[in-house]
Amino acid sequence: MTACSKKFSIALTGDFHDDGGSTKFPDMGLQYLDEDPDVEYFAFEEHRPEIGIDQYGDANAILVMAPKVTAASLGNATELLAIGRYGVGYDSVDVPACTEADVMLCISKGAVDRPVAEATIGWMIALTHNMRIKDRLVREGEWDVRTDYNGCEIRDRTFGAVGLGGISKETIRLLSGFGMNPPLAFDPFVSEAEAAKLGVELATLNDLMRCADFVSIHCPLTDDSHNLVGEDEIALMKPDAYLINTARGGIVNEDALYAALEQHKIAGAALDCFEVEPVVEPHRFGKLDNVILAPHSIAWTVELFRDIGRTTCSAILNLSKGREPNGIVNREVLERPGFREKWQRLRVEG
Repeated sequence: MTACSKKFSIALTGDFHDDGGSTKFPDMGLQYLDEDPDVEYFAFEEHRPEIGIDQYGDANAILVMAPKVTAASLGNATELLAIGRYGVGYDSVDVPACTEADVMLCISKGAVDRPVAEATIGWMIALTHNMRIKDRLVREGEWDVRTDYNGCEIRDRTFGAVGLGGISKETIRLLSGFGMNPPLAFDPFVSEAEAAKLGVELATLNDLMRCADFVSIHCPLTDDSHNLVGEDEIALMKPDAYLINTARGGIVNEDALYAALEQHKIAGAALDCFEVEPVVEPHRFGKLDNVILAPHSIAWTVELFRDIGRTTCSAILNLSKGREPNGIVNREVLERPGFREKWQRLRVEG
């Protein structure tokens, strides 16, 4: 490959910084960019819900937090080599459009596994011990009704993962010390042999819904997974079972879940994501005592953003040096002549 004579230019979406110009989180991995003499970076002047072609100019890569990446966003992609998404979900990115524009999409593979797993287990314990309700009892001086809210433990119960990727694998690993039953998982892309190595029994979605005491959503939002867990599936759950969604709104049908919770057909739920985000008005789920809610941030920790930043920045820096990065979503782009020409032209020595 012939090295590029100019610096590799990286743009940051407008939501990396607050109004004062400081990064929103203490460590976002940007020091990796600072340390590379072959790289320069700049931030968008404004935050928009969708990246505009006027925002990134001749940038060779864009580090993206919340904004959508659409076909229209990529209309000026002659110098754009990659999108680096801060996170593992990519339903906000038009992947086919990226490939067609000869742009690689990288995600922060592995960086979110531990914090989301911890958050999932924390919610399992909070739900079964009625923590939200017991907190309210003290705040409202209702001490004497505490006997109405006995909880239960998670030992001898069954964890069911909808999706057996990195997050659910880490959750299952951390749960190994709680004395639970062997876990179940529904994932049509995982073989029985692979699941067996993890001590996981593969199940159909219906069987998982029937048998699991905790149904935990850990799959991406796609056309196939939209409303994957709907009225029929929720109706299969045991009355003392819980549903946890730390993945994406839209995978679980909100109307069906709300009805089941309101009528106490299941024990409770914990939701970090919603069909429509952001939630800027009081949400109907907030009226229910058997639900715990978070604004799509239950797993946000100092460590999460540190690891996401390091993973994503390292991937883009590797790409800039001509090395294949981790976390590629659209691997088919590697075989496209247009991408390979662009990659060769923009590569820097390092």
